[in-house]
Amino acid sequence: MRDSTVLALPLPAQGHVNPMMTFSQKLLENGCKVIFVNTDFNHRRVVSSMVEQQDCSSLDEQESVLKLVSIPDGLGPDEDRNDQAKLYEAIPKTMPGALEKLIEDIHLKGENKINFIVADLCMAWALDVGSKLGIKGAVLCPASAAIFTLVYSIPVLIDEGIIDSDLGKNIIVLLCMNIIYNLIYTSIV
Repeated sequence: MRDSTVLALPLPAQGHVNPMMTFSQKLLENGCKVIFVNTDFNHRRVVSSMVEQQDCSSLDEQESVLKLVSIPDGLGPDEDRNDQAKLYEAIPKTMPGALEKLIEDIHLKGENKINFIVADLCMAWALDVGSKLGIKGAVLCPASAAIFTLVYSIPVLIDEGIIDSDLGKNIIVLLCMNIIYNLIYTSIV
């Protein structure tokens, strides 16, 4: 794993970026280089936060093994990123193509060739992009183990006739609505 370059891609939402950054720091501690991909909007916020917290010399040192890059999220510059429904609709339309182009550009420049992708569970489409480019990957679930197990078990529950496919879809919709509600509620409070 040493000398590997890992691309990390969090969902651009509260409770997703920090866990992916923490995971990325563990990769750095174990000798990997990390290319951390944020949306353009979140990238500006992360970089300004890092500059406020660190002096420039330690920031330059860390950037040699942790490269912060960004791709568009599909929303216009003045659109409200707190409108999660609009954001989640825009992401799959824009980000897969932008991620593929980013990876191709990194490889064309002869920079660190990406060996592995770690994507947020909600951004699992990134593994399809990686597969297309010959890059293996895995997902990181920042949610609780119980939520992950529930979502992961839905196809099995449907196959075994315990729930019907409509109920399975409804569970996923309810979980998503709950997550969106919590995101909106916690951003107001």
